[in-house]
Amino acid sequence: MSKNVDVAIIMGSDSDLPIMKDAAKFLDDMGISYEVTILSVHRCPEAASDYAKSLKERKVKVIIAGAGGAAHLPGVFAAMVPCPVIGVPIMSKTLNGLDSLYSIVQMPSGIPVATVSINGAKNAGILALSILSTSNEDLYKKFCDYKTSLNDAVLKKNAELQNLGYEEYLNQKK
Repeated sequence: MSKNVDVAIIMGSDSDLPIMKDAAKFLDDMGISYEVTILSVHRCPEAASDYAKSLKERKVKVIIAGAGGAAHLPGVFAAMVPCPVIGVPIMSKTLNGLDSLYSIVQMPSGIPVATVSINGAKNAGILALSILSTSNEDLYKKFCDYKTSLNDAVLKKNAELQNLGYEEYLNQKK
């Protein structure tokens, strides 16, 4: 990887891609540059280390790292690259993603990893936008517009509920 991007989306396995695509899609929608990479810190540690060095050299601003099982990938990148890392715990068959969540959220002092919900890749993209918007006026406006759209959607649903009553509202949603 040699291009400069704002966000690196990293996952330990291609089986994580169906979840992690939600972060990529959100970043696309917001016009944020990113790259997507599959690297395992367990199975190819040298390649992962080289990639981390490249992220540091290219001054990537945010890392979104998805991992299942032992979920060491976000923490390892947080230890090697001086930018915010957002961990996405991936649902596992064994412990329903709790193993991943605990592995990511229980980082030692000095190596923070922001952690979203299990399979919460879209929220990771939203958090990346939030971080990037602190130093970019255009992204700040996009973030504010996004938050306004959330507000408007809830108020619209409430107006429909108030107009129809809960039973009719539920019938229309079926």
